[in-house]
Amino acid sequence: MDKGKIVVVDDEKIVTSAFKALLKVEGFSDAHLFNSPKDALEFLKNNQPDLVISDFLMPEMNGLEFLSEVKKLYPEVSKILLTGYADKENAIRAINEIGLYRYIEKPWDNDDLIINIKNGIERSYLLSELRAKIKELEGAKKELEKYSHNLEQLVEERTADLRESNAKLEGIFSYCADGIVIIDEDGIIEQVNPACENLVGRISSKLINTSIDDYVTNKKTFISKELHTLEGTELMLRDFFVQNPLMHTQTPVDISFACINPDEENKKYVGVIRDITEQKKADKLRDDFIATLTHDLRTPLLAAIQTLTFFLNGTLGEIDEKQKVLLATMQKSNEDLLGLVNALLEVYKYDAEKLTLTKTNFRIYDLVKQVYDELSPLAASKKIEFGIECENKETVINADRSELRRVICNLCGNAINYTQEEGKVTISLKVEGNDLIFSVTDNGSGIPAEDIPNMFQRFSQGTSKKRSTGTGLGLYLSRQIIESHGGKIWLESVLNKGSEFSFLLTDTIVNGIKGEREGSLV
Repeated sequence: MDKGKIVVVDDEKIVTSAFKALLKVEGFSDAHLFNSPKDALEFLKNNQPDLVISDFLMPEMNGLEFLSEVKKLYPEVSKILLTGYADKENAIRAINEIGLYRYIEKPWDNDDLIINIKNGIERSYLLSELRAKIKELEGAKKELEKYSHNLEQLVEERTADLRESNAKLEGIFSYCADGIVIIDEDGIIEQVNPACENLVGRISSKLINTSIDDYVTNKKTFISKELHTLEGTELMLRDFFVQNPLMHTQTPVDISFACINPDEENKKYVGVIRDITEQKKADKLRDDFIATLTHDLRTPLLAAIQTLTFFLNGTLGEIDEKQKVLLATMQKSNEDLLGLVNALLEVYKYDAEKLTLTKTNFRIYDLVKQVYDELSPLAASKKIEFGIECENKETVINADRSELRRVICNLCGNAINYTQEEGKVTISLKVEGNDLIFSVTDNGSGIPAEDIPNMFQRFSQGTSKKRSTGTGLGLYLSRQIIESHGGKIWLESVLNKGSEFSFLLTDTIVNGIKGEREGSLV
């Protein structure tokens, strides 16, 4: 096998130039680089590659759309997606939807990139070889029918080919650095490779006929349960740990499963278990760096805001109107930047589990009314009908008041911002048993159904309709706060009719005295 034909697509010329230099140094002479995915597709129609590398965010079509078209042309060619840190969820989705071979985060490590390129080309070659063997076997069947008198000789020749193919597959299974396990649909282990034995700390004979759930764990679910809910033939699982009783360790892993006999009643699955310890360490270093950087930015920002305040209130002398407008604009920009810095710090604290909730008993209606009073002038400026519906104003809950206030402010503020003038926004408080349900409903433009699952993801900036131009942290942080309270947050929306954001806090009512609805609208 030669170096292989490589196609690279990225709308930034500096990236394709970097690829060109790197591939040339590594000896890949048959590399074709494009800044337009459409130009790349025209080239691919007449040229079969061994590996395709694509950026995720491109103006003409994104990386998922481009690689989907590549899959239609060459289903077995290895595909690598280049993503930013915020697009990991999209990259993981691509593994299931388009059979992505790898996703690599920018900026990448050159050594790691070259290894993935070589392995991807090798994978394409092996799949091509396997497909060729299958075609040979189909041809063999016809030859057996045509030349029945020479059946024995032909069988021996094809058997030798099969032995060679099986030897290759056995070599891949035995020497793969990732753990490989074959299980049935109930999670019972049937076969493991040496790498899997090393991860678990048990030999093959001790693992066979036991449940994979005994060794690979997750706080939220079981692998066997996920397999029973699997609708397609492939499954990607994250945030799992391999228990090693011999070394008394827990190894963080990502696991991908594929059904190897989808048309049979008793399905079997092959799983690839990848140790992501080093990736976790790198992620933590990156998050710690961001947290330190944002923390150190707060002091100079506060100093700048205070200095501008002195100028604006006349403490440092009189200034004219043009100067006031300019300084006020500078102050607002610094305040917006400080808000972003504070939001990043809060996200880091929740992601790193470094924030401890300070729970107290308080009347939830009083907190909602406080937020209502603060936002009423904004609603009035847009002539929006703004009100509260409450079943019992005396309901007392046990929660972190300041964190819960952050969630309510964010949900209500969004509802007002994205509702047209003379619209309607309603806050609702309900008590069911020992649970509290908060909702805010608007009759704004609504959210497309395909965008709803992404609304609570980190750095998700709204929808394809450009509903939001913010940082994409507000709803993500709201979800983190509610889930830290053991609750659930969700969204229901109908396009062009409006949206309803809600959260549920379970077992949080201190005195859930129910009465008739008091003052349906404030």
